[in-house]
Amino acid sequence: MLTEITNQQIKDFRTATDDKHNNIIRRAVTKNGIHSASFDQEIANINTPIFSIDLDTGKVANQKQSGRCWMFAALNTMRHDIKDRFHISDEFQLSQSYTLFWDKFEKANYFYENVLKTATEPLDSRRVSFLLTTPQQDGGQWDMIVSIIEKYGLVPQSIYPESKASSATAELNNTLNTLLRHDATVLRGLVAQQASKDKISNARNEMLANVYRLLSLTLGEPPVQFDFEYRDELHNFHVERQLTPQDYYQKFVSWDLDEYISVINAPTADKPFDATYNVDMLGNVVGGRDVKHLNVDINKMKAFAISQLKDGQSVWFGVDMGPQVDRESGLMASGIFASDDLFNVDSTMTKAQRLDYGESLMTHAMVLTGVDLDENDQPTKWKVENSWGEKVGKKGYFTMSDDWMSEYAYQIVVKKEYLSSELVNIYDNSKPTLLSPWDPMGALA
Repeated sequence: MLTEITNQQIKDFRTATDDKHNNIIRRAVTKNGIHSASFDQEIANINTPIFSIDLDTGKVANQKQSGRCWMFAALNTMRHDIKDRFHISDEFQLSQSYTLFWDKFEKANYFYENVLKTATEPLDSRRVSFLLTTPQQDGGQWDMIVSIIEKYGLVPQSIYPESKASSATAELNNTLNTLLRHDATVLRGLVAQQASKDKISNARNEMLANVYRLLSLTLGEPPVQFDFEYRDELHNFHVERQLTPQDYYQKFVSWDLDEYISVINAPTADKPFDATYNVDMLGNVVGGRDVKHLNVDINKMKAFAISQLKDGQSVWFGVDMGPQVDRESGLMASGIFASDDLFNVDSTMTKAQRLDYGESLMTHAMVLTGVDLDENDQPTKWKVENSWGEKVGKKGYFTMSDDWMSEYAYQIVVKKEYLSSELVNIYDNSKPTLLSPWDPMGALA
């Protein structure tokens, strides 16, 4: 049955909207916008940037016009540790461009792998369509940066600095994705022709050579060996010579990355708590670490993060950075923009409903560097280190209300030691449920 909008309906709606109250709202919103007109100062007042646990993590980084937040968040957690152990200045950063190079290179190979796996499926199948929509992008997940570090190590930013393309990745992504889609036509054509494995392998190798050259000419040739010089906070000079990127990681970071795991909160009916999940076609390094999530209740997730913060270590975490976020003041607080009250509507949904109906998913990764605990040791607000530079928030730091975290935080990365033995056993030994490529828990930060 078709239900058209009638002229009488429009007349009725116009009449209902024409009163003094609505005219006041109209003037306020048309002049100031929805967010400014609905800003709740009382919520801002109770979310002051003061925290009972507050790690000194130094100056924030800036991902600029790139989607590398997941890399920045991961490298920032490691940078915090380097700063504490080696007393390096706040200006020090690990090279985000170096990990970008290898991520792009490996994602190209991962794309070719999936093109060949789906080569006999029609172009309009959902899997092939999903694959070709975005052959690669800047975003990623914790387990993906682990795969890059385990294979390629890390280097300081001074050794492999930012380039024009790493700081503004749109041109590189467009160029690379066009090349990858072209390569997909070739690979699918070879499979259709029943070409030999050797012919397909040779074609794939030539494609990878083209990708490597494109990245090298755009981002710069990544270092194989280098000397690292620095002065500590007491101005003492230090030098480490002839380091490989793997040597550098072992010397200056030396984390056992197998001990750090992804814990998520996805309260949807299809994902029971205290169980693990993989996502089909999600990854970057063929043969690398699988993206694997342990789904738990939100209060457990918070407790794990608090335990790690209490031990002096910052926490990688992923959120939906769109709703109820005021960038100017650096506030992430439910109700900070009371737009439902402003327009006299009800748009509330549960966290599960937002996931199921496409209203929300993880879009950004940052670092938890503090938390404010009440007299019962329960969190009231959290300190967040972003990677958007010092001009947003409070010198780049945000304050996140605890209720906002409940609604819009989806993932943290913590050491296994903060989980119960039962949950560690589930993570290590249970067979993960495989989710569809387009599942919201496969979103890339």
